[in-house]
Amino acid sequence: MKQIILGTAGHIDHGKTSLIRALTGINTDRLKEEQLRGITIELGFAYLELPSGQRLGIVDVPGHEKFVKTMVAGATGIDLVALVIAADEGIMPQTREHMDICSLLGIRHGMVVLTKIDMVDEEWLALVKEEVAQFTHGTFLENAPVLPVSSATRQGLDELVQTLDRISAGIVEKTATGLFRLPVDRVFTMKGFGTVITGTLASGKVSVGDRIMIYPSQATSKVRGIQVHNQSVEMAEAGMRTAINFQGLDKADVQRGDIIAAPETLVPSYMVDVALHYLPGNTKPLKNRVRVRFHTGTSEILGVVALLDREELLPGEEAIAQIRLEAPVTLVKDDRYVLRSYSPVRTIGGGPVLNPIAPKHKSNKPELVEKLSVLTSAGATEETLQQQIEQTGYAGCAFHELLIITNLPEKQLDRMLQGLLSKRSLLQIDKEKRRFIHQNVFAALQQEVQEHLRAYHQNNPLKPGMPKEELKSRLPGTVDIKLFTLMLQQMLKAENIAVEEDLVRLAGHRVALGVDLRALRETILTTYEKAGLTPPYFKELCAQQQTPIDQARQVMALLVDEGVMVKIKEDLYYHRRPLDDLKQKLVELLIRQTEISTPQFKDMTGVSRKYVIPLLEYFDATQLTIRVGDLRKLRKQPVQR
Repeated sequence: MKQIILGTAGHIDHGKTSLIRALTGINTDRLKEEQLRGITIELGFAYLELPSGQRLGIVDVPGHEKFVKTMVAGATGIDLVALVIAADEGIMPQTREHMDICSLLGIRHGMVVLTKIDMVDEEWLALVKEEVAQFTHGTFLENAPVLPVSSATRQGLDELVQTLDRISAGIVEKTATGLFRLPVDRVFTMKGFGTVITGTLASGKVSVGDRIMIYPSQATSKVRGIQVHNQSVEMAEAGMRTAINFQGLDKADVQRGDIIAAPETLVPSYMVDVALHYLPGNTKPLKNRVRVRFHTGTSEILGVVALLDREELLPGEEAIAQIRLEAPVTLVKDDRYVLRSYSPVRTIGGGPVLNPIAPKHKSNKPELVEKLSVLTSAGATEETLQQQIEQTGYAGCAFHELLIITNLPEKQLDRMLQGLLSKRSLLQIDKEKRRFIHQNVFAALQQEVQEHLRAYHQNNPLKPGMPKEELKSRLPGTVDIKLFTLMLQQMLKAENIAVEEDLVRLAGHRVALGVDLRALRETILTTYEKAGLTPPYFKELCAQQQTPIDQARQVMALLVDEGVMVKIKEDLYYHRRPLDDLKQKLVELLIRQTEISTPQFKDMTGVSRKYVIPLLEYFDATQLTIRVGDLRKLRKQPVQR
């Protein structure tokens, strides 16, 4: 059966709760304080069997200005609104604000119910109807039925029920596809059941035994039981007023504003891109970076409005903006939101969500606003999907994130991705997580790498290449190892770069020494080869040759890379030939006598202690010898033949 939720709206004491009681026999004011004060404070719930057999879920909202945020929570998820106006009072402040909220939340079906007609005469009622016609002109209720009723005498109630039945028949049935999401509007404990939450299923479906996650806290639990209209069921679907109790979940673990969903399907975010309609009834412009109250689902979160292409928004204008929040939200593209001013608190605007997990944007970016504006159009295309992935930059976007930022059914999204992959508009950079990056972003990364390598070669002309680790460290943190590896593979395949062991260089880069540096190279090699086991310390050599140390260090680094010179420790280098001769002599000695002490090594080499210790430590570090107490032994004994 089609699932339809009717919500009330209207000023305090205009008879919303009395109307529901007259229709259903259910008093939605369940709290003692509500009954004593005669006003609705919390959300109330009821249901009505229509003549066609359609069951209508009903959400009763408070009308007092202090409880508008509760009204917004209740209005989320409703399909049909009854705007209740008392005939003896007419249009009042909360009538207007509730009407604005319903419009901003995208409600498209409804009626106006004129209550308390038993308290006015026909002439007055005609004046109220005229006022209502003017009030609803240009709104989604412009051509909606206007139904005079009296909850006290029951006059007009039958016609109201018939009208509800007729409108309900024309409302398109929600599908149970998509992500399961249940915004929590009430939490309580019930003896024998434990913690129970209620809400209207925004999308998807949930069954007894399903694992769930509470967002944004990400606590997990398991569905123990489900009720719809006070009847136990095995499964609930989109559009149903639902009560669920969970295993091992305390009341303190969940609160109004949380979202119940399947584990790891939603992504909490502090940044939300939106289309913002600033209500024409506002009396002053909306300033950039003004603090606001952001209402979505059943939550209220403080945040700041960042206008992306202007410094203020005039009443009645629309703009693309980013809401930067003080606490995370878990939304899906096209979710609706309402903005209320920080102080004094009143509804000022709202609209649809364009990107629920947006990166932080800089202001004055016309091209960004243009791209985001495309997302305001209905439906998703390959073009909009590409734009959404391109905006994620080097981080790319995983499949489960794309479900959120596109609000597409899984199979449709998969088909679109395969089409874009075949056109090479996208690249898949992580097969396990199904993460994608836009080709333009990938090309920009390759360009950035080439620029880093070009600068490195310019600053280090004598080095054959840049270490991979250093290259990666110079890229943004969103470039992970899988993207980095894929990028190197693609650039290597295209012959843009060359990779030799741990070094990366531009394909055309070659180490070429000038005449003066070639002379310095020969001086270093000759000096160190002649010095044998007693070479000069590097700074001493530079001083003797009157050579700039930075220049000499580059030549020495090149010689080390070539393997001709060996770095023993900071500032101490050896020519490879005398060092290899010493290594062979040491091995032969240790084969004969098994071990050697430091004094014995000093006698064997004939060098001073300033060379003895670094040489012994070098042979230890290169795994030739191992230190045992004050002695050295071969780490690996040669195989006897």
